[in-house]
Amino acid sequence: MELICPAGTPAALKAAVEAGADAVYCGFRDETNARNFPGLNFSREELRAGIARAHKHGVKVLVAINTFARAGALDVWKRAVDDAVEAGADALIVADVGVLDYAAQRHPDQRLHVSVQAAAANPDAINFYVKAFGARRVVLPRVLSVAEIAAIAREVSCETEIFVFGGLCVMEEGRCSLSSYATGKSPNMHGVCSPASDVHYLKQDGQLISRLGEFTINKFSAREAAGYPTLCKGRFQTEYGAGYLFEDPVSLDATSMLPELQKAGVTALKIEGRQRGRAYIERVVRNFRQTLAELEGGLPAPVGGLVALTEGQSTTAGAYRKSWR
Repeated sequence: MELICPAGTPAALKAAVEAGADAVYCGFRDETNARNFPGLNFSREELRAGIARAHKHGVKVLVAINTFARAGALDVWKRAVDDAVEAGADALIVADVGVLDYAAQRHPDQRLHVSVQAAAANPDAINFYVKAFGARRVVLPRVLSVAEIAAIAREVSCETEIFVFGGLCVMEEGRCSLSSYATGKSPNMHGVCSPASDVHYLKQDGQLISRLGEFTINKFSAREAAGYPTLCKGRFQTEYGAGYLFEDPVSLDATSMLPELQKAGVTALKIEGRQRGRAYIERVVRNFRQTLAELEGGLPAPVGGLVALTEGQSTTAGAYRKSWR
């Protein structure tokens, strides 16, 4: 299985390449990619240099142009496609059907991957992208069990890529709209989820309260670690008590499930974390490179080796096990 690693900066790209990535994914420093945070991403010159560096070491570069184009501003996304192709990108990761159509028509030889932002989670949807745009791979959303992934892989004519480590975000459109409502900035359009400028903490009655815009997301006692306030990972009060109804504020780690995922027909394993520093990238990539080597040698996958780098120092297999069913 191919190991796909994040690169939020040129330094992170260098670290991922040297640590053993088969491919890295990155984006331009603008609204065309879904990690549009200050201090991250690549200029056109940096992308060309990064691709040249990666190719020198036999590593592929996948360019994420994975937000949805604003009405009347498609030229911004078209330019990103053209510039990524000109820079030598091995594949473009795209969500918007208009952008996919432009890329397929303008650059028919360019390899296209369907972004997780497209939320293509069944064979009919995936085969549409293959037939309409010649998509070669789909990045599956983090809402599927291993059995469901295996069933999809049997029925589609393209490669499948899944997330195996990092932040747990299922890319549900309704929840992304909530973030847009709370902050005025959309993950799907602007590439910003729960921007830091809208995050506030305050102490009240012995509790630490986290807020996003004007909305309270969570309350923590003095003995609890305070998580970053994203709407999906907020704690909600219901008739059954307070709890995390949508997603726990912990990280995804599917290391123990790699043999099952391989049997399911998964082509590529993706590590989340373009907002992470190069030290994190280097350690995680080296760990997964070693784990894959051990699996190829018939050894069991080690578990828990990266827990110190996870959100809340705790992990979950997420929907891959779907233990609530």
